Amino acid sequence: MRRKMLVLDIDGTLTNSQKQITPRTLEALLRIQQEGHIVTLASGRPTAGLRMASSALQLERYGGYLLSYNGAHILHHKSGRVLFERVLPKETLSQICAFAREEGIGLLTYRENTILTSFAHDPYMEQESRINALPILDVEDLVSYVQFPIYKCLLTAPPQRAAQLEAILVERYGQSLSIYRSEPYFIEVMPPEVDKALSLGRLLEAIDMPVADAIACGDGFNDISMIHFAGTGVAMANAQEVVKREADFITRSNDEDGVVEVIEKFLEGD
Repeated sequence: MRRKMLVLDIDGTLTNSQKQITPRTLEALLRIQQEGHIVTLASGRPTAGLRMASSALQLERYGGYLLSYNGAHILHHKSGRVLFERVLPKETLSQICAFAREEGIGLLTYRENTILTSFAHDPYMEQESRINALPILDVEDLVSYVQFPIYKCLLTAPPQRAAQLEAILVERYGQSLSIYRSEPYFIEVMPPEVDKALSLGRLLEAIDMPVADAIACGDGFNDISMIHFAGTGVAMANAQEVVKREADFITRSNDEDGVVEVIEKFLEGD
């Protein structure tokens, strides 16, 4: 058997519309790990927001990896070893806070098991709190409060507005930061040279695995880079159309156990 790595986005890919891993998908993922394949979670979520999924998949037992914050942090779950991390430049938070206040949109960041903000809550912030199972801590002045390294800022705005603001941010800060949407209403502000593809490449190099042996599955804008990069790039049927155009294969939707179809096609009987 040729050992391969299956790299999975979480929301809209691994989990269904109820944010759950179905029994059929879970059983298939445990089975391929027992056979020796590697499962890696690659998500815009903070590391703490991956706990439930990584625990369900038993990544600590089988030696899987977590690419959190869109790859700004790479963790080997079994050993707890951090293979890579990159934090935002110190001046970034004040610049992005000023931009968010100018535009009247939301902004948050993270510290360990907590979401931090000094902005009025909107439905998108509440969703980020809910899907990560992390509480929101309101602080008076986010810039003054954050005296520790952070991996990303997340801007929240209605989809049409977010698309416009993403373009402005890329034009203004794109030379020094990585900026892209993960969902139509989330704008990720990341350290330079951080996206899922670059971090997947770092991980594969660290464990001496060929890119050809990586299968990457996703549905969102921030999955495009790794779908293009991996040996086999897979888009979910529920993916954005621009994501599907980059894929080698389009599997069933996240509500139809699309990950299982990928396993059956590319990993079982290999």
